[in-house]
Amino acid sequence: MKLFKFFTQELAIDLGTANTLIIQNDQIVVDEPSIVAINRKTGETIAVGNRAMQMHEKTHESIKTIRPLKDGVIADFQAAESMIEGLINMIESRRTFFGHLKMVICIPSGITEVEKRAVFDSADHVDSKETYLIHEPMAAALGIGLDVQEPIGNMVIDIGGGTTEIAVIALSGIVCDQSIRIAGDEFSSDIMNYMKRQHNILIGERTAEQIKIQVGSALQVLDNPPDDCYVNGRDLMTGIPKQISVSYQEIAHALDKSIAKIEEAIIRALETTPPELASDIFQTGLYLTGGGALLRGLDKRIAQKTKLNVHVADDPLRAVVRGTGIALKNTDKFSFLIDRKSI
Repeated sequence: MKLFKFFTQELAIDLGTANTLIIQNDQIVVDEPSIVAINRKTGETIAVGNRAMQMHEKTHESIKTIRPLKDGVIADFQAAESMIEGLINMIESRRTFFGHLKMVICIPSGITEVEKRAVFDSADHVDSKETYLIHEPMAAALGIGLDVQEPIGNMVIDIGGGTTEIAVIALSGIVCDQSIRIAGDEFSSDIMNYMKRQHNILIGERTAEQIKIQVGSALQVLDNPPDDCYVNGRDLMTGIPKQISVSYQEIAHALDKSIAKIEEAIIRALETTPPELASDIFQTGLYLTGGGALLRGLDKRIAQKTKLNVHVADDPLRAVVRGTGIALKNTDKFSFLIDRKSI
């Protein structure tokens, strides 16, 4: 038995729309963008992760970059398999030919049975012998240190790249949830459209992401406002590259409608919460995780809307993968894990 254990490689994977993180032996060994670069002629994978992201929107006709996940689920099956394989191969102590690979993979709570099967099939392709799935809000709750097995209601809001997952968790289960396809990617799209409409300048996804990081805001007035940021793009009138300056107030205006939809989804989830759990949530407040939780002023805006305390996780970007890692160590203990037999 000990010999078998020695050759077992256990991986916890947060398969995100924007980034994929992998934990092995309680350490984050991979933290890369969820993107793959492929040779159009041969179908060969040229690069995955950061290297592929550097090529994104800068390729010639022989190379294409693909983001295999859309709205939190696998949109391009073949590219997803290539990406997962490439990311696993980045792990230094990667498994030998005779290794036993065990994985726990994180998925959105609104995923369909067909989409679950696609994740299992991708895991099979990289020779996973034992695969479990865990819903994102449950993983996020574990990652921020909540005891999900207790009869206490906690609401977790995970704003990722493709989806925002809102769930009320108690007794190792999701009591009620809302999963909406408005998150980081939609914010980037809002910024790109705003630049086009307001400044007549065309920018790409990567530039929109940088604007979001540097001056992204959910409120028009901030206590510690960031400096204006300079944006380079192509002038729609002349076709010539130009630079403009953008303030955080402008980005708050650009993101307003998308954030309002997230607020509506939170209210809908609260409306369907049983009264005893609602009483718990009044005391414990709401927990924000995911990359979207880093948006300036978002916690204050949600607190104003719900009249509840809002807590931002210490490391919101990694909360989900850390929770997936905890689930990996307790696959026999946690009843909420999904295996192939249960779908």
